[in-house]
Amino acid sequence: MRLGAFSMSLNVRDLAASRAFYEALGFEVAGDHAEEGWMILRDGATTLGLFGGFIEANCLTFNPGWTQDAAPVAGGFEDVRAIQARMRAAGYEPQAACDPDGAGPASFTIRDPDGNVVLVD
Repeated sequence: MRLGAFSMSLNVRDLAASRAFYEALGFEVAGDHAEEGWMILRDGATTLGLFGGFIEANCLTFNPGWTQDAAPVAGGFEDVRAIQARMRAAGYEPQAACDPDGAGPASFTIRDPDGNVVLVD
């Protein structure tokens, strides 16, 4: 099982203020989508997604199909729908599910036993 690239997705109140804070820590903008209310910051192999109020809570994020360097995974990857089906088979119900019969990009969220949100996108 390969869950792909890992990052932390943060629900921020003020995108510009959060960007300035994390840049002061040493992060650099790797994907500026401020006009859409989000951006990706990187410091080495550490990736943060800043989301201006449109995700419910801070969450762990996994991106099947992408390496930690934001390149497509060579040799294939496990589809989000297959991961969702495996979690359901293990007794874990997604909080927000993707269409199991869909195709193309998809995502689902699920909570771990301690209530932490996990996004598989």
